[in-house]
Amino acid sequence: MIRTTSHCDRLLAFAFVALLPACASKPQVKSYSVPAQSFFEQHPSVPKEPPTPTTTAVHLSPDIVQACQITDPDSYFAFDSARLDNADTRVLNQVATCFMSGPLQGRKMKLVGRADPRGGQEYNMTLGQHRADSVMAYLDSRGLARPMMESTSRGKLDAVGTDEPSWAHDRRVDILLD
Repeated sequence: MIRTTSHCDRLLAFAFVALLPACASKPQVKSYSVPAQSFFEQHPSVPKEPPTPTTTAVHLSPDIVQACQITDPDSYFAFDSARLDNADTRVLNQVATCFMSGPLQGRKMKLVGRADPRGGQEYNMTLGQHRADSVMAYLDSRGLARPMMESTSRGKLDAVGTDEPSWAHDRRVDILLD
């Protein structure tokens, strides 16, 4: 007996073949982007400090301060933020000039983003990276070539703060000679 395939049998076979790849397991790719909602918006029971920085958002290594003769180099991010303000850009403009046409011309730098100890490990690593990338993007916009900069995050790994004034010092990007 010869069996012929019906139109329904062919459709069923086509659907099976088409859906087969969708059932195969794919490796999960972990994303480290900063969520649209902050940690504290996602966890309203955690007390939130006021979003005011103590000064600005970068900390320059002593060798950069000395070579570039930058005064008042220390600055810190607002709580749960990676946004740069006018005080930050003033210091970063001096850094860009020093690395493009000043004593550190041609030298490379490392940008290390940091966070205070509140929040989860993964969130703070992401926030620290976002802060370092924010500084890198600004320096790039001022003409400093991206290959001259490397950004990384330490998150809350080295945080030492125990209250708002000391937590503010943990929220920064360290700029180091590479």
